[in-house]
Amino acid sequence: QVQLAESGGGLVQPGGSLRLSCAASGRTFLIFTWAWFRQVPGKAREQVARTWLASDNINYSDSVKGRFTISVDRTTLYLQMNNLQPEDTAVYYCAANSEDAEFWGQGTQVTVSS
Repeated sequence: QVQLAESGGGLVQPGGSLRLSCAASGRTFLIFTWAWFRQVPGKAREQVARTWLASDNINYSDSVKGRFTISVDRTTLYLQMNNLQPEDTAVYYCAANSEDAEFWGQGTQVTVSS
């Protein structure tokens, strides 16, 4: 019903910035909330940011608050990541929810290393 495709990952030095994008296609009118998650091997997937389209409500995890910014422009979700640190290294996934389903992208690798 909804297809998601992330882009923008890569290798960055500590203190650097990256912007991730997530392009949605299909029945995008069904989406009422978007989110970014990340996962490192051996650990559970962690939600880092979520936004709801019907309100101004945005949530960030404590680990990224003040450094990451989530935004939506029509059918594209963004994650601006500033002051990146090695602990931000992970595969980042975008997700979107309709009333009865959750959709995921394929993930994009972010590596923070000197």
